[in-house]
Amino acid sequence: MARVVFKTQAPVNAALAGSRRWLTTLGIWGFSAGAGALLLLSVTPLVRREVLVKVPMLGNYYEDKTPESDKPF
Repeated sequence: MARVVFKTQAPVNAALAGSRRWLTTLGIWGFSAGAGALLLLSVTPLVRREVLVKVPMLGNYYEDKTPESDKPF
């Protein structure tokens, strides 16, 4: 008959083992929330100018090409 052997576990390892299963789910939800926020705020001039123009592949799409004479402010 097999014996049951209990091993002590360090508190840090116990916390990591408990939180490891949630890490992937929280990462997916966090990425989705960030992408949704950028999508909803992409019409805001501050977000467009400070964040979206600086993205390497998408910068040209969000760049403002309106002439200065056509801008109201």
